[in-house]
This record gives sequence, structure tokens and C-alpha cells, in this order.
Amino acid sequence: MSNQDNALEGETYSSSRPVSLGEEQILRRSLWMDTVRRFRRNRLAMVGLFIITLFLVLALFADVITPYKYDHVDFSIVHLLPFKDPAHPLGADAVGRDYLTRLIYGARTSLFVGLSVPLITFTIGIVLGTLAGYRGGVTDFIIQRVIEVATALPPLIFALILLSIAGPGIGNVILVLSLTGWIEAARLTRAQFLTMREKEFVTAARALGATDRDIIFSHVLPNAFSPLLIAFTFAVPLVIFSEAGLSFLGLGIAEPTASWGKMVGGSIGSTIRVYYHLPLFPTILVALTMLGFSFVGDGLQEALDVTRS
Repeated sequence: MSNQDNALEGETYSSSRPVSLGEEQILRRSLWMDTVRRFRRNRLAMVGLFIITLFLVLALFADVITPYKYDHVDFSIVHLLPFKDPAHPLGADAVGRDYLTRLIYGARTSLFVGLSVPLITFTIGIVLGTLAGYRGGVTDFIIQRVIEVATALPPLIFALILLSIAGPGIGNVILVLSLTGWIEAARLTRAQFLTMREKEFVTAARALGATDRDIIFSHVLPNAFSPLLIAFTFAVPLVIFSEAGLSFLGLGIAEPTASWGKMVGGSIGSTIRVYYHLPLFPTILVALTMLGFSFVGDGLQEALDVTRS
């Protein structure tokens, strides 16, 4: 970032000098251009972005890409090994479903759960963290006690108990993982508000007559956006892994919906040495997805660090 940008940023956030709309727009454009430039220089981040984009395309256009439906059964190809039939390049499972089709539809399930849960948990966490960090006092005390109680519950065991009661299914998996995943977002948001609510630019805005709503949405949350975005990026692979683990145990996604974790769990048995492709391919895809989001998260963390050149 140039010295001029740093100076302008300091004038905008650290003093009470009125800043024109044009100066603010130039500052924000310059900051985002620098961020994008640093992100694009990170090769691993670009590799991760490519992986995520590829899986998103597969998930969104699975109906067009695959010649079969995810629940289409052909008993003539039961336990077909990969690379034996051009019509089924990755073979078939024990039911007689094309395995490539199942893998592509599995991307839709994993990404849908992996993106839906963080959206819900961060919405809950940001709301609670904002109330606790900005209001303080009794509100902060109550929310902190709720967070402590929620933290004391083992997430995996809690999820297993709830899914055992509610039953498998995409909706239930999203609900259960959301009930246990908002804690870190609330803590992070609260920490950001506790740090920034006494900053000079917040004090100046309050002295100029800004309402609480203006301070929260126009001053504090924009400055807390970077760490929240990074945390969101790292939360996605953790949710995908959690969904895969629950599906592996038979409590996640219900048949016949395709799920990478379900595909791995259903393939474990005495025939695994012969039909190696059944657990191997979905495991590789889960690992690649988690790696892609991890690379993007690391890249964003470096790109949003304004101390870097």
C-alpha cells in the first residue's frame, strides 16, 4: 500500500476531519485493489480458488454434466470396477449406480451443506457478538454465559444425539451443525467490537451525532469484515468434514441423496480390497475441497493484512 493511501486511511478513521464522499470511494477502491493484487500473487490461493470454482460448477450443473440421475440404478453394472466401461468410467457402486454421477452430485450436497451452515452460524454469531461487544453490561454477561454453556457441550456427541432423535437428512444436518457452530463467530465478533468501540473514529462518529446503528453498520462491522471473512473461509471445510463424518456414521445424509461421506461409509467392508474405488474417490474429493478452502483462507489472510507490501 502506498504512503498516500496510508495517510488517507489514517485521516479517514483516526481523526474527526470530515472526509468527502469522493475521498472515501477512492480509499476503498485502492484498498480493495491492493487486496486483490496481493491475493492474485499467492499461487496456492489461486490453486485453491480454481478447485473451489471447479467443484461449484460441477455442483451447480450436475444435471447437465451427468448423463444419469443420482438415483438411477442399473443392475447390470453392480460393482463394476473403474476404467472397465467407457459409459461408466469410474465404475459403479454395490447398488448399480454410476459412480462418477454420484461423485458429481455429492459435490452439490457437500458444498450446499458446507456453505449453508457457515452462513447461518455467522449470522447468529455476528448478531450475538455485536450485542455483547457493543452493548456490554448485562447483555454481555448473559451472552457470555450462554456461550460458556454451549462450549461445554461436545459438538460431535451433541450432533450425534440430535441426529439420532431427528433422523438423517440434509435439513437436519444443517440444523444440528448450525446449533453447535455459531460459538466461534460470536466470540470473534465480540472481540472485534470490544477492540473497536473505543477507537478514535468511533468516538468521533458518536460525537458527531451518529446513531448506534450507524456506528455498528458503517464504522465497526466494515472494519471487522476482514477477520470474519477469513474465519468464514476456514469454517467451510470444517463443516464439510463434519457432514462427511456424520454421513460416514450413517446419521448424516439419507439415501438416495449422494454424499461423499455417505459413499465412504457405505463402502467399508470385506470387499474394500477389491472395490477400492468406492471409498478412495470420495475421500480424495473431500480432501481436495478442504485443501482448496484452506488455500483460499490463507491467501485472504495474507491479502487482507495491510502491513504486507
